[in-house]
Amino acid sequence: MIFDTHAHYDDEAFAEDRSKLLLSMKENNVDKIVDVGADMASTKEAVELAYNYDFIYAAVGVHPSEVEEMSEHDIETLRKYIIDDSAREDKKIVAIGEIGLDYHWEEPSRTLQKEWFAKQLELAQELEMPIIIHSRDAAEDTYEILKVYAEHGLKGVMHCYSYSVEMAKKYVDMGLYIGIGGVLTFKNAKKLKEVAAEIPLEKIVLETDCPYMAPEPHRGKRNDSTYIKYVVKVLAEIKGISEEEVERVTFENACKLYGIK
Repeated sequence: MIFDTHAHYDDEAFAEDRSKLLLSMKENNVDKIVDVGADMASTKEAVELAYNYDFIYAAVGVHPSEVEEMSEHDIETLRKYIIDDSAREDKKIVAIGEIGLDYHWEEPSRTLQKEWFAKQLELAQELEMPIIIHSRDAAEDTYEILKVYAEHGLKGVMHCYSYSVEMAKKYVDMGLYIGIGGVLTFKNAKKLKEVAAEIPLEKIVLETDCPYMAPEPHRGKRNDSTYIKYVVKVLAEIKGISEEEVERVTFENACKLYGIK
């Protein structure tokens, strides 16, 4: 069974066939999915998806590229989502994310990104929620900020990991998992393959980031959770173990990460 720890089924790329696609997941060996918010609108949609499908869970939060529009009211809204959900018998909000730093573009400013990353981290610690971290071209700053919060205990995942083996080991030592997706199947993904080889399978979770980051042989097309099987195949080859073992261990890891029984 496969657990897709990071998807965006709220995206308009799925507008025409979302329901049909999601209802086909079980027959395609996909047992659980976390739909991840990127701004306040997609966060609301992620929560709605989680409440409409028993196998979908939600993460609530604002992506670093979207923080220019963020306000204290949004922090309160995120808090309310989580507190209201915690009163339910079947809790469906499992993390705060995706949050972090993205220095690929000039805007939003790094100062603003750091400010809202910190505020969402504080909310996660207050409510004892795992975090989903987006970090692009910002390895050192991400690490330095997380180091401060790690002193009080940190639970989460480095989504779509793209840095070195050495940095991956530092994040794992903090208590974080390493999220690996379609990039692992790319011929030029030398660095990520080294990370996959060096980091224990017990600290790896699988993800799609769909509709983005489709693996070979579907690179450049719309991604979905059924394509994780291609990532499983490559990871099994790298680790020298069966695909079934990769699925079993990464599924258990994801359940531990998100506190799902």
